[in-house]
Amino acid sequence: MDSQSIIKKRWAAYLGAIICVALWGTAFPVIKLGYKALAIESTGSKLLFAGERFALAGILVFLFGLIIYRKPLVIKRKDILPVALLGFVQTTLQYLFAYVGVGLTTATNTSILTGTVSIISVVAAAVFFRDTDRLTPLKIIGCIAGLVGIVFVNIKDFSLGTATLLGDFIVLLSAFSGAGGNIITKKISTGKNPAAVTAYQLFGGGLLLIIIGAVMGGHISYSSLKGVVILIWLSAVSSVSFLLWTALLKYHPVSRITIFTMLVPVFGTLWSWILLGENIFNIGNLVSLVLIAAGIVLVNIRSNK
Repeated sequence: MDSQSIIKKRWAAYLGAIICVALWGTAFPVIKLGYKALAIESTGSKLLFAGERFALAGILVFLFGLIIYRKPLVIKRKDILPVALLGFVQTTLQYLFAYVGVGLTTATNTSILTGTVSIISVVAAAVFFRDTDRLTPLKIIGCIAGLVGIVFVNIKDFSLGTATLLGDFIVLLSAFSGAGGNIITKKISTGKNPAAVTAYQLFGGGLLLIIIGAVMGGHISYSSLKGVVILIWLSAVSSVSFLLWTALLKYHPVSRITIFTMLVPVFGTLWSWILLGENIFNIGNLVSLVLIAAGIVLVNIRSNK
């Protein structure tokens, strides 16, 4: 059985999605370690760091393609604009809004609002892919359960103060960009090599972030070996996870895959315990995990026609 046949399996979709969100979850604590190791403080420097991370991730996917296919990854001329749009929306805009927004609101609000990517994606999928991704009552209940679960992870620090409203709005724009990226990926991936789509969108989107970060006065001095290792790790995580994510969205309904992004803050909390020694064992986190798991199950239950 070849890899394409395997990834089309339902169990492979679930396993692959969990692997992706588990890898993305490492970004929360590892980025903190990277900021500390490289003395990154300004928003411009953070965007520059993000851009270097994604551009390098794109290069790693190019190398992967060269090794696996024994030839460079290429896309057709007619696919340049769609792939460029994907890179702009999913990588540049999503992380530009995220990094700017988090500086104007709390990390907790950012985590909760980012979790709305799943809900937006599920609803948008019902609009753009009516024949294969219908919106059902179970999906709606599942999305709500998952969002409540994300709130439980962060409830102790959640704030509705007016000082955070602008930041919350910008982070919400990041969530819409992430959901838009999922829809675009599904739209353009048919008949294309997921590795080529991933490589070009990551590199192009990352390059734009580098330019924006530099214009905003960002500067990073890689005088720390630890900082270099962290950058390489984050790039490797991005290359593997986005490549797998693109392949999953190519062969499966958007709602089946994107609902798993609700697990990102859960894995982020888990990795914070492993890497940073933060205390995560409390009833709120347990309730959160149960609710998010229930939401994922509800969204993926096959409804009778």
